[in-house]
Parts: sequence; structure tokens; C-alpha cells
Amino acid sequence: MKENLVNFPRRTSLRQLRALGAVTSARSISAAAELLSVTPPAVTQQLHLLEDALGGVPLFERTATGPRPTEAGREVLAALERIESALTDCATAIDALRGMDGGRVTVGVISTAKYFAPFALAAFQRVHPKVEIRVLVGNRAETFTRLERFELDVAVMGYPPEHFPVERAVIGDHPHVIIAAPEHRLVNSRRIPLAEVAQEAFLLREPGSGTRSLMLGLLAAAGLPNGPRMEIGSNETIKQAVMAGMGVALLSAHTIAAEVADGRLTVLDVEGLPIVRQWFVVRRSERRLLPAAKALWDHLRVSGADFLPSPPAGRARKVRH
Repeated sequence: MKENLVNFPRRTSLRQLRALGAVTSARSISAAAELLSVTPPAVTQQLHLLEDALGGVPLFERTATGPRPTEAGREVLAALERIESALTDCATAIDALRGMDGGRVTVGVISTAKYFAPFALAAFQRVHPKVEIRVLVGNRAETFTRLERFELDVAVMGYPPEHFPVERAVIGDHPHVIIAAPEHRLVNSRRIPLAEVAQEAFLLREPGSGTRSLMLGLLAAAGLPNGPRMEIGSNETIKQAVMAGMGVALLSAHTIAAEVADGRLTVLDVEGLPIVRQWFVVRRSERRLLPAAKALWDHLRVSGADFLPSPPAGRARKVRH
């Protein structure tokens, strides 16, 4: 087996690896064959060759819902993701070397950043109109996963992941405040103790959201139990629910600037808030930025702060990440 594994790279083809990827996504040999425009026996043969190159280690196990990758299969799939990403980068780089104007950039935007990131991207596109930009919006966990899988060139987020290597650059400050309806009993109070706010019904984002983690962490750090809570899957719905008097919420000040300005929401004067984190532009350390992506990275790093909304004024406590 050791000899087989030593020779694995030379005995493996991209066709075999793509057969593995197709079966994983299609969940059957016949459906994978349609994706690859080959016959089912051809897919089976490629999988057998791949397993032989690995010394007979099985890559799939049968389940009621179709083939599922084994641990070895998942390792090979991860390698395929890196290879496909490298091939895409190579093709784009060759286009650039040929003097072709344009390029492609895939940008991950944490859902809270959608209130300013589109303006920053629009400004970039006015200068680089032939660059094709694909934007993927998701919560913190989703954006982390996309970065880890090499699906993004750059990402805009509240704080970078730490479980895999990334390069980061600060865009600007990112304040978080507790909001309430204008008629809330605490609106006219000053220096409200966090313990009193903790008794309110809190409206929280879904698991995987950065604002949810920040709110629960804030209460835990103060040794306070959180009161009744309702889970809501978007900032927009949370804002509407707060306006309706269903409770209070901790949100990015950049997401509620317009509603505060026109009097539909109020920022509570809570001791120790706003909490100020930072916005970052992030990329995987191993990912080589091609010309279009490098230009966007530099644009966000240098000019991204120009597009941040003006947050409500208040005493701030910085939290660095």
C-alpha cells in the first residue's frame, strides 16, 4: 500500500477526480454520468482506478439516499476543490498575460455588510467596468465555509476566521448597539445597566450569526442570564419586529442608521455600549490574487471606510479581533 500511495499523484487523473466529485454532488452513478456526458460504466471505471491508486481504500459507502463519501473520499474531494480553484486561477492569469481587459472576482459579503458593501463594489466597478463581480451573501458561518473551500477571492466580514490561515486588512470601525421601538419604556433612560436590559425579550439572529454570538457573549461575560428570546433569520425582519414592540435587539449600527434617522427605531443608552468591532477584507493566505481580485482587495483596504454609514453617536467600547 505504501508504494501505491507514493505513486498516487502519477497514477491519478483529473478525470478520475471529477468522477468522484460528480457522484458526490449527483448522489448516483447514472446522474453523475449525465453531468459528465459519459456512460455510467465509464464513471464506475474511473472510480475503481482512483481507489486502486489509493491502494484499495474505499471512497464511498452506500446509504439509503445514495453514495456518501468516506473520510478518504472527503480528503480527495478537498484536493479536487483546490485543484479546480488553481486551474481557474491559471486560466484567468493567462487571460491577463494575453492583455485581456477584465477578469472575474468572487466576493463573500457577510449579511450585515450588505448595507455598505454594494456601494463600495459599485465604486470599484465604475473604475473597472469590465471586471465581472460575483457576490455571495451569507452569515458568518456560511462565509467562513466558502472561504475555507476556496470559493471566494475576498470576503467582507466582521472578524476573520482563526481555524485556517487568512490575510486580513482593516476597513473601518463596526459599532453594535441595542435598539428598541420609540415607545419602549427605557427610551428616555440614561446609562441603563446591562442587567436591566437583560430582562427584556431579545430578538436574535440564527445560529452562525456574528451578532447573535456577540449578544450572548456580552451577557455571559457580565454573568447575566438572558431573558426570553425569539430567533429571527434576517436583520430586516428583526428591525420590523423591534418597531412592532416585540422586544429589543443588538444589531450593527450600520444596519439601522436609516431607521434611527427617521425615528422608527431608537438606540438605547446602555452602559458599555456601543461595542465597536471592526470590518475586515479577508482572503485565504494560500490563494494568489489575480489582477482583478488584487485591485478589488486594494480598493476595499484603502477606500472601504468611505462607504460606511454614519452610526448613531454614543459612548463606545472597542473590542479588537
